[in-house]
Parts: sequence; C-alpha cells; structure tokens
Amino acid sequence: QVQLVESGGGLVQAGDSLRLSCVYSERTFRTYAMGWFRQAPGKLREFVATISWRGRNTYYADSVKGRFTISRDNAKNTVYLQMNSLKPEDTAVYYCAARSGDVATREYEYDYWGQGTQVAVSS
Repeated sequence: QVQLVESGGGLVQAGDSLRLSCVYSERTFRTYAMGWFRQAPGKLREFVATISWRGRNTYYADSVKGRFTISRDNAKNTVYLQMNSLKPEDTAVYYCAARSGDVATREYEYDYWGQGTQVAVSS
C-alpha cells in the first residue's frame, strides 16, 4: 500500500523555523515529483512548493518564496520542507503529495496524498 507520512509539525512562535518531513513507502516515488500543500481553517487547500524527482527543479508559491525550501533525499525516501521566518498566516495542515511526471502546482495533478501534519504559528 502506497503511503506518504508527514511529520515535523507543531506549535511555534512567529519568526521561528520548522522542518517538515514526508517519508514515502515506495521506491517508485524516487522518480515522482513531490509537492507540499496546505489548508488553513475555513480555506481551500493551496499549493506551497514542488520539486522534481531529481531535485533539480523547484517551484514555490509567492507567499512562501524566500522563506521556505523544498528538498529531497531519494536514498532516504524523504522529501523535506524547511520553513523559516514563520508567520501566523502559515498556520495550516500541511500535506505531502506525489505525482508521476514533472513538477505541478494544482491539487488535481497529484495522485497520492499523505494525512497531513499541523503547523500552528502564534503571534
């Protein structure tokens, strides 16, 4: 069974940093593009960042550009989201997703999803 398992969320103060991890169960995902999305209370899920299977291409939402960094370690079957200078508006459940193909920013383009990890940023 394909699994994506996120971890690393928590409650932090504005300006702090967190690193989210997403472990994928299938070696096949080493050739998949991976993405991070988030959903704040009362809002639709939105794109955060994506990375190609070799890690050469990355793309970010404007709201996180310069503060968040996506990376991956295929030897560990893990993709990361380093989040710096966190703001209260970053509060959301963060989801990891995988797709066969190149980087993508739309939810429907992803085939596999994790259960999410909660990030809360206090002011």
